[in-house]
Amino acid sequence: MAEQDKDQVIDITETIDKAENYVQENKKSLAIIGGTIILVIGGYLGYNNFIVKPQEENAQKQMFVAERYFQNDSIDLAINGDGNFPGFQQIIDDYGSSNSANLAHYYLGISYLKKGQYEKAIEYLSGYDAEDDVTGAIALGGIGDASLELGKNDDALKYYKKAADWDDNAFTAPLYLKKAAVVHELNGDFKAALEIYEKIQKDFPTSTEGRDVERMIAYARGMVK
Repeated sequence: MAEQDKDQVIDITETIDKAENYVQENKKSLAIIGGTIILVIGGYLGYNNFIVKPQEENAQKQMFVAERYFQNDSIDLAINGDGNFPGFQQIIDDYGSSNSANLAHYYLGISYLKKGQYEKAIEYLSGYDAEDDVTGAIALGGIGDASLELGKNDDALKYYKKAADWDDNAFTAPLYLKKAAVVHELNGDFKAALEIYEKIQKDFPTSTEGRDVERMIAYARGMVK
């Protein structure tokens, strides 16, 4: 056997011996660590199966009535409940870590937006962790709407652009692009507004906004100096 091969065997043997010695010397500690890992995994599974999952199922049942009220434009009942079933506010308070409570932030924010309570609308929409592309865009656009109503044009513009960029679909993107263009017009920046209108015409010609954008392009062009 070559000298180099002997050295490799010795090195490997030494490594194995060291590993075996470490295990023997630390058998108790390793057993404790292994037991701790098992307890942590078991605790997580138990918590998830016996606490989180039932809580989520119950929250979904509770949400159903509030969503119905929201869809029927019974905003106060959607927010506060009807005495038998909770509203979105109580869902958040009772089930704060659940997916339903997260979605309740979205509904509650839109509800306050409809009621003209813009600060609260911003608060709850900002707390929504978007579950899909459409509601994510609408939540950002809702913050833009509330900001505009509060006279915060720069914030409104920022959130309209975020909403438009959130998902490149033919429903929300041109809607919030148009709102961003309107804010530019309010700020007297017709060149920026024109660029957005032309983008709508180019990228979303068949959308509701795209079918009516030629008129806005003509107006913005006339205002550009």
